[in-house]
Amino acid sequence: MGDMYAVDLALDLRASVPGAVMDELRRHLGTHPDAREGEPDDWVPLLAERGPAMRIGGLLVGEVARTGDGWALTARQEVHAELLPDLDALLERLARHCGTEGVIGQIRFYEDHVPELLINESGTLVRTALTPAPISDTPARSHG
Repeated sequence: MGDMYAVDLALDLRASVPGAVMDELRRHLGTHPDAREGEPDDWVPLLAERGPAMRIGGLLVGEVARTGDGWALTARQEVHAELLPDLDALLERLARHCGTEGVIGQIRFYEDHVPELLINESGTLVRTALTPAPISDTPARSHG
């Protein structure tokens, strides 16, 4: 269990997203009626866990809902490192149909403090590593 990643997603999908992509998303959320049909025996849904998180604190969630102009997806999950290629493939497919430009989520190794941002740039998924600001000897100033 030591190779876990915290994944947070919040994005909108356009109404034109193909049915096959929505079916795949629902299988990963565990809400498709035939979630395992046609999938290999070792297939694992990436966004289906619910309840208290084991490593990252808080709750694990995953929901997709219809909106006036497409779909809204919010998910917070713990994903094992060996499943990251599958997660990347899913996120790349979603980014191609994403109505949200810019940050659509974040991912971090559960022991790290600083995540990588998941960014949609015109339908292309881009990961941007954040770096913490160096700690200075100067006391922080109040802005208020």
